[in-house]
Amino acid sequence: MDSTNATEFHARLKGRFFGMLQWADLDALWARVKTGHWYFYQIGETLPDRPLGGDELAVRIGALDKLLREDHDFHMCGIVYADEVEQPTLIKVYDPNSLGSSCSTSAAPPRWILSTVQPAPIAADAPVPNNRRRWWQLFSN
Repeated sequence: MDSTNATEFHARLKGRFFGMLQWADLDALWARVKTGHWYFYQIGETLPDRPLGGDELAVRIGALDKLLREDHDFHMCGIVYADEVEQPTLIKVYDPNSLGSSCSTSAAPPRWILSTVQPAPIAADAPVPNNRRRWWQLFSN
């Protein structure tokens, strides 16, 4: 990815996003995502070299959804944000275990990025926790 595309990607990442407040909102978002091809990137890991689609994407989305629901056991979601609700092209997913005491998503970068275009590297402020690294490695083989 050249520097112009990386700059554009980072500008989009800082742009306007809509939160999936209810779990039903997240279900609807995942249904839209599963019909396309998406780069799936865990911050702190190697950038994906190709988008995922079909069953491969559905399995990864299913695993992420399960992780979020188990680790963020609240009646509301509020940790997934999309640039557009109906036709998303960029999604930020925050790690429920790294929200901090105020649950402010501005304090920590997202853990996962889903994008319809190749993402640019995102600096991780802290090392990826071993449990997230192991979770990600389940899909790297």
